[in-house]
Amino acid sequence: MWVAILLLPLCVGMGRALWSLIQEVGLIDTTLFPLVAGVFCMVILYLSLPKPTRIYVFGHEFTHALATMICGGRVREMKVGAESGHVLVSKDNFFITLAPYFVPLYTVFALVIFAVVRSLGYWQGDLAWGVFCWALGVTYAFHILLTIQILKIRQSDITSQGYLFSSVVIFMGNALVLLGGIPVLLDGPELGDVGMWVIDGTGRTLGELAQLGRTAWEAGNSALN
Repeated sequence: MWVAILLLPLCVGMGRALWSLIQEVGLIDTTLFPLVAGVFCMVILYLSLPKPTRIYVFGHEFTHALATMICGGRVREMKVGAESGHVLVSKDNFFITLAPYFVPLYTVFALVIFAVVRSLGYWQGDLAWGVFCWALGVTYAFHILLTIQILKIRQSDITSQGYLFSSVVIFMGNALVLLGGIPVLLDGPELGDVGMWVIDGTGRTLGELAQLGRTAWEAGNSALN
């Protein structure tokens, strides 16, 4: 719990940096419009059709498996059902447990497919870029909506790590995806500049907390004297 509390100023700093980034990039029609259109399409599908839970469950368990392999572990078994699934692995840590909640797997798939096709000299021009951004909007909205749904009925991953720590890690992971992805997609500030915004926002947050602590201390002393 104490680790999560210590990370809270960094969360605020990342939130401030994300807000600054959104203000900085402005509105770029060839990117923002298809992104938003993709999000709206996914929301409409989510509300009007049966929930694609099996697709999400596969991505969820597959992300557990990938995170395990990244950490040097082995995947012994993976099962996917209509409503739930499980994966048996040789090791476990907070990254392996929480990765599916902040790694948008299908968005990563869309990015890889687009990058490979472009590297082969196909799918060029504004139309291709628009379709790609639309796919990013669809897949990222899918990740957010289905993650929220699964958290309502399946919380073992969260409870095993603690609600506060899990919430902090999930927020930081999703914020990191946006802080790293938006500058690339919208031709925004350099990633180094975004990193400095995070540091600056975290520093300001710590300064404000210190000032709040001094004010409370002085008020307490005044009340006792």
